[in-house]
Amino acid sequence: MEEVSYGALRVRRLHPAIAGEMHGVDFSEPLEPATVTAIKQAWADHLVLVFPDQPISDQQHVAVTRYFGEPEVFHQDRIKSKFVREIFRVANTDEDGNIMPPSNPVQQQLSSARKWHTDSSYREKPAIGSLLHGVEISRTGGITCFTNMYDVYEALPARLKSQVDGRKARHDFDMLSRLTGAPKPTAAERAAMPAVWQPLVRRHPVTGRKSLYISPIYNDAIEGMADNDAVALIAELAEFAGQPQFVYEHTWSPDDIVMWDNRCTMHYVTPHDPAERRVMHRTTIAGDAVVEAA
Repeated sequence: MEEVSYGALRVRRLHPAIAGEMHGVDFSEPLEPATVTAIKQAWADHLVLVFPDQPISDQQHVAVTRYFGEPEVFHQDRIKSKFVREIFRVANTDEDGNIMPPSNPVQQQLSSARKWHTDSSYREKPAIGSLLHGVEISRTGGITCFTNMYDVYEALPARLKSQVDGRKARHDFDMLSRLTGAPKPTAAERAAMPAVWQPLVRRHPVTGRKSLYISPIYNDAIEGMADNDAVALIAELAEFAGQPQFVYEHTWSPDDIVMWDNRCTMHYVTPHDPAERRVMHRTTIAGDAVVEAA
């Protein structure tokens, strides 16, 4: 694949439609303004950036995130780190290092990540992006797949475009409990995260491009449609978005950091052996604006 230069930094394209591997960055040290500018431009161009060999602490992870926005603090205590509150633990171990069985409520909830989604779409101001650190990677699966939702929207058949243009879908965090069997949100959690309606086609605030905006693990309704028809349409759109020409599959190496734009991508993780440790720490760049309909 071709390489592109961003000042002193280089990006090797990983897939024709999405993702690049960036070299010349050390996240254990403060970033120069020119480096941050180059990362932002490369991110806009590639949607997903892979930064290999970044053995950083959780505190450094949060500090890196702050170059791109305010880190989000997850609204449920059982998944965020008890040591660094901005860290969302995508892990099958607890913080004492014990493997949790698939029947554990945390694991039930995290199992939703094996379906296409985009992070925090259920917030009034959804997440800008996410940075995931491969602390302990799996070798039996755990591949993270990303799809380019600009290209997906542009390639939609006229029949599907006519069904999404000008419409909104509901994004409801409570859908996770219905989907996975995890405990239902508490009254306080429910009050903190009421369902919201987001445009099905959004305009990116930086690039100005249109993209399809769905998050199937949270979508349970579309305005103007019966609920069964809405769920069927979301499923059809997700299947369309999963075609190989749109999708990069990332096989993890230890201490990879992968940064993706939640405004124009979806992602999911493939299953792995639940007896194999997998510890991934994520920060999420909090949204600063409501979604602009395209």
